Amino acid sequence: MKGKFLALGALALAGALLAAGCSGQPLTTREEGTLGGAGLGAATGAIIGAAVGAPGVGAAIGGAIGGVGGFAVGNEMQNQETANTQTQNQIQQQQQEIEQQRQQIQQMQQQNETE
Repeated sequence: MKGKFLALGALALAGALLAAGCSGQPLTTREEGTLGGAGLGAATGAIIGAAVGAPGVGAAIGGAIGGVGGFAVGNEMQNQETANTQTQNQIQQQQQEIEQQRQQIQQMQQQNETE
């Protein structure tokens, strides 16, 4: 009975997370990692729990551990994406500055040729 209650609780939690993820906004990498880890952990935990006679407990524990692991991985990936975006923006800004300086040099050269 307790295993069924925990399994229902884990399913309710998964449903709440899924509903929150469908709020119209795209999921962040962090959220995708958390949900993916929780789902994979719950499935693995349920399989292991079934082998020892407690699939609900296994799913709940596996989901929690998987969610934490998925959050950590997703968080790191999102931080890396943010850093890459910042680097790309800096490179683009520097390229624009170089192009402006190149044009200024050309203008100066043309002025020197006409004098």
